[in-house]
Amino acid sequence: MKLGLVLTVFTADPAKPLGSAGRAAAAGYDAVFASDHLFPPGAPDRPSLEPYTLLAAVAAAEPGLGVGVLVTRAGFRPVGMLAKQAAALDTVTGGRAVLGLGAGDAHGRAEHAALGLDYPPFPERVALLEETVLALRALFAGRPWPGGPWTPALTGPLLPPGAPPVWVGGTKETAIGVAARSADGWNAWGLDADTFVTRAADLARLTVDAGRDPAEVPPTWAGIVLLGRDAKELATLEAERAAKGLGMDIWRGTGDDLRRLRDRIEGAGATWLIAVAAGPSDRSGLLAATLRA
Repeated sequence: MKLGLVLTVFTADPAKPLGSAGRAAAAGYDAVFASDHLFPPGAPDRPSLEPYTLLAAVAAAEPGLGVGVLVTRAGFRPVGMLAKQAAALDTVTGGRAVLGLGAGDAHGRAEHAALGLDYPPFPERVALLEETVLALRALFAGRPWPGGPWTPALTGPLLPPGAPPVWVGGTKETAIGVAARSADGWNAWGLDADTFVTRAADLARLTVDAGRDPAEVPPTWAGIVLLGRDAKELATLEAERAAKGLGMDIWRGTGDDLRRLRDRIEGAGATWLIAVAAGPSDRSGLLAATLRA
């Protein structure tokens, strides 16, 4: 199973995520990922780096390290421009890019409003998401996209001719269904192991119902990880996080717990474990050492 690290984009200093990417490469991560936001959720006065530009810089600085966007909201970027950006990113990384797409949540409305973009109700965003996935995969394969209710006709060709796998992110059955019917993978954010196993089984069932092989649409896991070397250190880290008023609805555990999580999700078919390394600055290295031992 591949290991990914989520970089922070909520900064005005690109040296911070670039430094994290360098440490991730040295620690043995397979890829680094970045979210796509105009500004941090609920904080329009704070900065957020543009992920496609940032990840291209990562690729230049760390050849051989994969990159991914997790996730871009469907409708946030015109689908033709999104295809061009993602294909270019895949090309500069030598075919090691991943494009994650989502339908968006309540926080997305403010970002869309700031850009003068519509933010339709959830069912319509899901329909746009599925159509966007299909359009992107067609364009990446060198085929024209005939257009649909939510996206314009696009003839291509794309230059450069990259073809990153397209994942759909989301934990609701609607998102899982979109992934099963149209995507190259599904990403679940923040699920506990038992729930992930159940949702992965749902994904496999829905994929078969769609006439596809479940191996074509593997599940992947991502989330905030608070890792302690032992139970005592973990308790200290939990207390420090709570004192800062940070959310506690995250994965928390020791190295043995983390290895058990990996084994459970891998047994359910997961091909990636992607972590936000919470806590001290050495946690990303400890996380990789724990899982690579």
